[in-house]
Amino acid sequence: MKTVSSAGNRFPKSVRLLRHGDFERVYQFGRRQFTGNMTVFFLRRPESPEPAGYGLRVGFTVGRALGGAVERNRIKRRMREAVRRSWPTEVAAVDVVFNPRKSVLDMPFADVAQEVTRGLQLALQRAGEPQDAPSPRQDKRR
Repeated sequence: MKTVSSAGNRFPKSVRLLRHGDFERVYQFGRRQFTGNMTVFFLRRPESPEPAGYGLRVGFTVGRALGGAVERNRIKRRMREAVRRSWPTEVAAVDVVFNPRKSVLDMPFADVAQEVTRGLQLALQRAGEPQDAPSPRQDKRR
């Protein structure tokens, strides 16, 4: 399993959520935790015998309402670096999606990193707790 380090590939594909289906699964079946400037969605994955199935995976969603492409990409770069710097040492099969607010764009980076660290800790802690009933969220768009 690759870990996130400061050398070479800063945020390898093995620790990122890349597929639309993975994001949808986290939104539909996962839980969420609100922090001051972002919402953290998380879902524990079932353990698999494959080495690629282990470990924390992180994704980001930055919608068009947060600004143009330049602003959205800057928010994502700041979030990625904050996650890279606060990568937990424990290995848990959890998918985490960060959904930041526009205020992340203007926050000092130290505050962003602190909030990301808190969000990751809360997600890992709460993902280990038993969930009441695995019922999917209702899609309110329909």
